[in-house]
Amino acid sequence: MKRNTWQREAVRGALDANDGFVSAQALHSALHATGSPIGLATVYRALADLAVKGDADSLQSPEGESLYRACSTNDHHHHLICRNCGLTVEIEADAVETWAKDVAAKNGFTAAAHVVDVFGLCAACTVTATSQAAAAASA
Repeated sequence: MKRNTWQREAVRGALDANDGFVSAQALHSALHATGSPIGLATVYRALADLAVKGDADSLQSPEGESLYRACSTNDHHHHLICRNCGLTVEIEADAVETWAKDVAAKNGFTAAAHVVDVFGLCAACTVTATSQAAAAASA
């Protein structure tokens, strides 16, 4: 079992301060902006440890970068994520759970697992995008 160090607690605190998924580099920059001397490699290690323990969610961005978010539950869950601002909402997806179990069973699979995250634009980013499109169209 790994001990809690000030570095790990600093990373956990910085992750808790974000509403959405964040990269290790962005988290490292945020920590440095507050005067923390923590190194980037330490941030990467701490995030990986938090994800393994279930204290952080991890996903891969469309660009292939690993992103992390403080996890509010250790139960299986899914996310709705804004492609623009990163706002993330944990969602229940009973239909997905049923579908995944059914598809696995129909194909002879057991102990199946899945990851489902839905990407889109949040309400605020939709308003901004619509306003920008309208302004561009009238120009």
